[in-house]
Amino acid sequence: MKKNLGVIQAVYPMPVLIVAAYDQNNKVNAMNAAWGMICNNDRIALFIDEDHKTTQNILKTKAFTVALADKAHIDVADFFGIASGNKMPDKFERTGYHAVKSAFVNAPIIDEFPVVMECELAEVSETESFYCIVGKIVNTCAEESVLSENGKIDPSKLNALIFDQFQHGYYVSGEKVGKAWNAGAGLMKK
Repeated sequence: MKKNLGVIQAVYPMPVLIVAAYDQNNKVNAMNAAWGMICNNDRIALFIDEDHKTTQNILKTKAFTVALADKAHIDVADFFGIASGNKMPDKFERTGYHAVKSAFVNAPIIDEFPVVMECELAEVSETESFYCIVGKIVNTCAEESVLSENGKIDPSKLNALIFDQFQHGYYVSGEKVGKAWNAGAGLMKK
């Protein structure tokens, strides 16, 4: 029997995304964003607050990167979520992490995170319910250590962080339990 829990954000898993952009002085700022998703073949939507330092930088530079946070970098990924660039001007520098400029967009790639999408600002959507930054993905780069023999990203090697909105925990993804567009194929024959 189910128990009524009231209004809660009951979507799981949520990604742990690290969004990075330059400010007007080419200084790196980064934030942790769990409310993001792919919304088209070459688009990513980030439901983030307009007041974030990173959001303001994206609006000025028209570019950003989105990295998948992983288990090896959980401390910095969490720090990017609890520290505000509006209140802590040396937020990125405190981590000791390194960033290089993307060859495709005017945004930083944080070296330590294994998978990074490089994006141009495609649109901003604002309603009563949300503020959304949509990026056009122009390139994705990945460390060879997280690639399979066929050159694609291997989730079992990635150790991507998952945010749990129920208990406010971080988990790691990676166990393959079935094949998409195949696991339910037997039901098509009924």
